[in-house]
Amino acid sequence: MHQEPHVDTPAPPAARRAPWLNWLLLAGGLAVIALIWVITPGGLLDKADHVGYGICHQIPIRSPFFGGRQLPLCARCSGQFLGALAGLLLLIALGRGKAAKLPPAAVTLVLLGFMAAWALDGLNSYLTFFPGAPHLYEPHNILRTTTGAMQGVALISLVLPFFSVTLWAQPSPRPTVGSLRELLLLVGLVALITAAVGSQWAPLLYPLALLSVAGALMMLALVNTMLVVLALKREGQVAGWRDALPLLIAGLALALLELLAINLLRAWLTVQWDLPF
Repeated sequence: MHQEPHVDTPAPPAARRAPWLNWLLLAGGLAVIALIWVITPGGLLDKADHVGYGICHQIPIRSPFFGGRQLPLCARCSGQFLGALAGLLLLIALGRGKAAKLPPAAVTLVLLGFMAAWALDGLNSYLTFFPGAPHLYEPHNILRTTTGAMQGVALISLVLPFFSVTLWAQPSPRPTVGSLRELLLLVGLVALITAAVGSQWAPLLYPLALLSVAGALMMLALVNTMLVVLALKREGQVAGWRDALPLLIAGLALALLELLAINLLRAWLTVQWDLPF
């Protein structure tokens, strides 16, 4: 009797082989997110301030103000996380949301230059804390925002390929930024972010505050999602966004727990040592 040749079929993604674990990650992550939302006091901007408290010094003189209200993040951090979020949205719009390759060498060198400018400006700004310490130039919030945004777009362009390779069963073989021409789009984002933050136009308070905090949570969630994937040994096994959702929710929940722990430690040190942390 004729028999059809045996064809090996690929194993289903791990997300489908263990649906109970997906539901556990989803329910547990959402419960943690809801709990932290409830226990964090104040309105929406106050909750954003608490997120900023976990990752930023929030020194008033180094922070943007809109209508007399300080943003949750300083000028540098605002630029950085706005740049990361805007950069990710741009890459998704260009069809690079699952890009698994680093940019070409020339583009990567420019992006590393962006990160070096961020580090240099940060060091120069830090030295001004010490009277008489040498520094290259007088720091300014516009420079902080600009170099922060440069760091942000560089960071997402270089981190996203590692995230894609870790998570997706079929990541895109394309680079995040394919050419110097595409890099100019990121430079345009940097200019737009600098202009928006530097304007101090009161109606921009809410969108900039919320988007900067969203960018910070996005970056922390990406890193924590990779850790969850590695811990569960699901590298390269996620088929699509539906399967990825429980892992992403778990990553966001871990990020919020980390921020809560940092906030509590910072507040405790401030009380114990009577110093601003």
